[in-house]
Amino acid sequence: MAQRAVRRSAGPQVWPLYAAGFTTAFGAHGVAASLGARSADAVTSLLVLGGLLALYDGAEVVLKPVFGTLADRVGARPVLLGGLVAFAAASALYAVAGSSGWLWAARLGQGAAASAFSPAASALVARLSPPVGHGRAFGRYGFWKSVGYTLGPLLGGVLVWAGGLRLLFAVLAVTGAVVAGWALAAVPQVPPLPRARQTLLDLARRLADPVFLVPTGALAGATAALCVGVGFLPVSGAAAGLGTVATGAAVSVLAACAAVVQPYAGRALDAGRLTARVGLSCGLLVAAAGLACAMLSGLTGVLLAAALIGVGTGLITPLGFAALASATPRERLGQTMGAAELGRELGDAGGPLLVAGVASAAALPYGYAVLALLLAAGPAVAAVATTVASARRSTT
Repeated sequence: MAQRAVRRSAGPQVWPLYAAGFTTAFGAHGVAASLGARSADAVTSLLVLGGLLALYDGAEVVLKPVFGTLADRVGARPVLLGGLVAFAAASALYAVAGSSGWLWAARLGQGAAASAFSPAASALVARLSPPVGHGRAFGRYGFWKSVGYTLGPLLGGVLVWAGGLRLLFAVLAVTGAVVAGWALAAVPQVPPLPRARQTLLDLARRLADPVFLVPTGALAGATAALCVGVGFLPVSGAAAGLGTVATGAAVSVLAACAAVVQPYAGRALDAGRLTARVGLSCGLLVAAAGLACAMLSGLTGVLLAAALIGVGTGLITPLGFAALASATPRERLGQTMGAAELGRELGDAGGPLLVAGVASAAALPYGYAVLALLLAAGPAVAAVATTVASARRSTT
């Protein structure tokens, strides 16, 4: 019976949600990787480039918890559809107008729209999948997001080379519209569930509980390691005399390992061969080992680092979201997924900033070492926090 439920979790109604995950990843990395390289007419300085890159992520940091809560209030499906339509419209804005001013508006609109449909898609993955199938469902969702992160820079570069930045935005507009139509046809109505009144203190207590903090912290650590690997491993490779082909291949190895591992990790969780706590701890330690390998010079160190960071990230992502889904009241899934996505965004920004700050004061290997130590300490911190929280519950 459980196996039948797990198979049901991969039904056609969730595939548009996987496509939505691909869309947000493709939109984020496809444009970001192309702005500085082939858009001199729109990006006139490093300051402008930094501002355009920050717009998308900044909108997500501010708005994801808001739209996650809205999904619980009005239903996740309307928020998903509205976000996808808004993403298509924002992309079409620059594709049609083509001026640098409209590029800023389009990029902000894309980030705001992704802030809506990304947590809504995560909440729907949980709502439409049986609890025994959460690992498999989030494994597939993470796989397709990883595919978007992997193919985004490549496809974005090809499209910009062929027709300029406006062609890339036109393709993103079509992608958003197609996925919205697919979701409209395939994703069923999932009405919001009755919710007990929640005060700000109740929300703070729930988000401060280790049941939420441990998976979210692991997701933030995984995202930090992933972004550091993508951003800084090419720097280490270039310092060791490696060419762009070799360093690009290393980044591809990282993304491929993360994509391949996620479905296997999800299936292992559903089958009982792996627990979320063990998987998250192992993922953090493997990613930390990858960052330690990045301190080695030469191609071997870069490739080992890429593979281990990818495997660690692939372990953490589906297990973290599955743990959050299983521990969250179903009527609060949107709020929880939005808050968890915020944690990932903070890791996305904090990891590279930490490594860059240490590297500027000492050297890049020391930056890798500091982040590796933080990730390696994660399992111990999680164990202490869980023990303290359990002790408090037993005394109340």
